[in-house]
Amino acid sequence: MINTTSPDGYKELLDGVFLKTIVHGDRTLMTEVKLKRGAVVPAHDHPQEQTGYLVSGSLRFFGDDGETVVHPGDSWNFGAGVRHGAEALKDTVVIEVFSPVREDYLPDTLNQVER
Repeated sequence: MINTTSPDGYKELLDGVFLKTIVHGDRTLMTEVKLKRGAVVPAHDHPQEQTGYLVSGSLRFFGDDGETVVHPGDSWNFGAGVRHGAEALKDTVVIEVFSPVREDYLPDTLNQVER
């Protein structure tokens, strides 16, 4: 599957947190997340492994692994079941990959999410 870029398709999951599924296969799913400065993703965990890359901005991660601030070019991995959350210190863009696929982030499912 090849997906070309589009400004459409973002879903506001939380106040100031916008997620778009870029592409997915049978075992992985890639998202782009845009966070407005001050947006918070509360601490949570999920059964998928999560690997990310900070494109722009700055995030403060907190959770089971302590607290860390990341900057453009930094990356992370949270194993399945690891509790983590984030706060956007600036307007921020991240790319994240989940394995196995997060069913709740599939495009058809994501479009049905109500805030």
